[in-house]
Amino acid sequence: MPYNESESLQHSSEGTWRKEITAGLIGYLTTVYIVAVNGAILSEAGISLETGMIATILASFVGTLLMGLYAKLPLILIPGMGINALFAYSIVEGTGLSFQEGLAVVLIAAILFLITAFTRLGLVLKDAIPDSLKHAITVGLGFFLILIGLENTGIVVSGKQSVVAIGDFTSPTVIVSILTLFFAIFLFMRNVPANFLITMLAGTALSYFFGVLDTETRSLSLDVSESFFLPSFTAIGDISFWLAIFPLAMILIFENMGLLHGQLHMLKRSKSYTKAYQVTAFSSLTCAFFGTSPTVSAAENAAVIASEGKSRRAAITASLLFLATIFIIPWISMIPSTAISPILIIVGVLMAQNIRHVPLDDLSEALPAFLIAVMVPFTYSIADGMAFGFIAYPIVKIALGKKKDLSIALIVISLLFLFDFIIKIIGL
Repeated sequence: MPYNESESLQHSSEGTWRKEITAGLIGYLTTVYIVAVNGAILSEAGISLETGMIATILASFVGTLLMGLYAKLPLILIPGMGINALFAYSIVEGTGLSFQEGLAVVLIAAILFLITAFTRLGLVLKDAIPDSLKHAITVGLGFFLILIGLENTGIVVSGKQSVVAIGDFTSPTVIVSILTLFFAIFLFMRNVPANFLITMLAGTALSYFFGVLDTETRSLSLDVSESFFLPSFTAIGDISFWLAIFPLAMILIFENMGLLHGQLHMLKRSKSYTKAYQVTAFSSLTCAFFGTSPTVSAAENAAVIASEGKSRRAAITASLLFLATIFIIPWISMIPSTAISPILIIVGVLMAQNIRHVPLDDLSEALPAFLIAVMVPFTYSIADGMAFGFIAYPIVKIALGKKKDLSIALIVISLLFLFDFIIKIIGL
């Protein structure tokens, strides 16, 4: 049979399309868990579970679509784990801000993120903050997620003679949580595709079997007016409002720098970093109006890349699938915390692995880093936990005669954290 070049090109094109769509589908299946998980965390900040899910869907849809159309990359953007905990538990609950006031914090932090994306300020900040503290923030967030997951499952409870104690292992809820957790660990370690999604489905089934699942029928209301928010600046005169902006902006900037650098290296598209970083910053800005904590480049993008997703088609496919998810919210909202919390625990463990990047043989770096990692969960505040490490860092360096390791920007940041503590002490 004679060689037909046009037919060969057509088959090649069809094969490429098939690979890209398949990669987008796999990326969606590995990240769709965020709809239930992020919705549950946002509900702790004062909105309904369904509203939190819609916000998560819209933010993921828009961010991922922009990544495909503007940056032409197969990367998925979803609300960041750890960042959502910072927003719900520290920025809103911790400071007493309302949900809309918390979104104003998100808006300003995203604007600062945008400035770093379009100017050289991003590089200045990147060089100013020691790597040990950057990694410690991730570790602290990981431990915090683990604690939240253990609490939500009932495996760990408040102790009468201690801070925490083991839960009631005769409780059906705790039994379901433990079974789901070990099942989730097994799937994850076996690297089963869409393991988090399977975990949620299995955990929901177990809850139903043990009689602890709320099977109340839910209806979906697609009221557009409830799908968009206006950030409130009524607390703009409060010091706590401005101090909440700093840790959020820092985590957004540094976490996305690290995620994008690694993922684009895997794609062999390092030259696309600037556009990808700009899209991520703009996507964070839209989250303030959708009503969710900011998006980041999903860690699960590794699955997209491994599935040979290389172009915008994969991202566009995933974004459209996210948008379609809005029609199954009534069923997603039935997923209990016993099916969601094991995912928080595993993600927390993955984040805590960053401790290996802290130079443990250098106490001047390790001590402040460990203060952050430990104090974040112990104070139940990401911002306060960060403060301990950032204040300790210059003290340790000065004590050891290593002033040259301190930048002006870092000293200013440390003083801001110290100022926050002073304000809390005097009760302003």
